[in-house]
Amino acid sequence: MKKNICVYCGSRESNNPRFPELAQQAGREIARRNWGVVYGGGKVGMMGKLADAALDSGGDVIGVIPTRLKKLEVAHSELTDLHETQDMHTRKALMESLSDAFLILPGGFGTLDEFFEILTWRQLGIHDKPIFLLNAEGYFDGLIKFTEDSIQYDFVRKSSLKLFKVCNEIDSCIGMLERFFEED
Repeated sequence: MKKNICVYCGSRESNNPRFPELAQQAGREIARRNWGVVYGGGKVGMMGKLADAALDSGGDVIGVIPTRLKKLEVAHSELTDLHETQDMHTRKALMESLSDAFLILPGGFGTLDEFFEILTWRQLGIHDKPIFLLNAEGYFDGLIKFTEDSIQYDFVRKSSLKLFKVCNEIDSCIGMLERFFEED
């Protein structure tokens, strides 16, 4: 059965040229393995780079976008499939149900919202799918420090660190995904 990787990333491109390149690399590597991409459905920013790279590599790309954001995020019209939802909550739930694993690339508030929601769902046992946080160029160092501080102050259990993996390069994230799917 074909695996789908949900990728959370920015709807903006970033002023760091490395980040859009990482989105393109992720799209190509996912498609190369005959996995599908599930993402937010936009054709702009890092989301657009991810989708275009996967499509250009012959991959399947499934977008999920709320009606309200369809115009704002400029929905991608060349996807394998595009689901339109009534709101963000429905969007996130559908993205989770369509996916076998999650890859979080650099992004803004929306990316963090998606990461924390999917992480919380895993913590609560709503799903048991792997989550990979790409800490390219130390982008998520502050988030990792926040997590360590939360453990120190006993707001988060130390065992919760096992709910997600941190990797510094796309190749390492993809390698961990391959190993996970081989064991599955």
